[in-house]
Amino acid sequence: MNIVILSKGALNYTTKRLKEAALVRGHEVRVVNYAKCYMTIEKGNPVVYYKGEKLTGVDAIVPRIAQSLTKYGTAVVRQFEMQGVFTTSSSIAINRSRDKLRAYQLLAKAGVGVPKTVFARETADFEEVIELAGGTPVIIKVARGTHGNGVVLAETRKAAKAVMQAFYVESVSFVVQEFVQESAGSDIRALVVGGRVVASIMRQSLTEDFRSNTHQGGVGKRVKLTEEEEKTALKAAKAMGLPICGVDMMRSEKGPLVLEVNSSASLKTPELLTKRDVATTIIEYIEHNAKARHKKDKVGA
Repeated sequence: MNIVILSKGALNYTTKRLKEAALVRGHEVRVVNYAKCYMTIEKGNPVVYYKGEKLTGVDAIVPRIAQSLTKYGTAVVRQFEMQGVFTTSSSIAINRSRDKLRAYQLLAKAGVGVPKTVFARETADFEEVIELAGGTPVIIKVARGTHGNGVVLAETRKAAKAVMQAFYVESVSFVVQEFVQESAGSDIRALVVGGRVVASIMRQSLTEDFRSNTHQGGVGKRVKLTEEEEKTALKAAKAMGLPICGVDMMRSEKGPLVLEVNSSASLKTPELLTKRDVATTIIEYIEHNAKARHKKDKVGA
């Protein structure tokens, strides 16, 4: 098969592992910087160009789209979808997962546990927002953020109102969530591939920071999921339409609560800690599904 990995970082751990796994299994594979692709839009002839050449004869793509380039990256994915090329993550599913409000709405509708959440933009009624989230302390997040950036723990009403006021002044949409004390500083990431959890780790902050992201200095360890946690991860992946993803959850007295479904989850920490060959599992998923796809794929517009 001819596989294209859409990634800005050819030396990125996940990109390298996917390429290695595809080559070992006898596929042609190329890493393409989607930010440098350009496209022609005309009747019946969707074309993607890269470095002066048409990208033709592609059997499958693996999108590794950065948060900051979601709009352009998903446009490139959509162009391949219009050609009938198989993709491990559809353009519409990537967009869903990147919009926190949209994601929480879809997860809640599907019956997936999520933290109590209030979404707001320009409101002067900060007291009511705090009350609706269950009172302080609360977590306040920028509606679009990643790696733990744009996330604040407000321990008092005064602090919460100050943060929301700042977002109000900047006209930034924000999310206010209940603070789950029993899970402070830790969360679980479950990697899902084709309806199975293939690796799971717990991430723990080394400091008093409530964020557990490894990008924020957190560390990880292997963890065995409970039956309920595994079901929650699979249900969340299905609700977002992402057969390959990372599901971030926290343990609470109410059961597992999903924080995020990541369409471009890193394989590095899960693979190194669990010793699972997740990259090969993803390539096997492509082998089993790319050729069997219906010829008239839906376009995620």
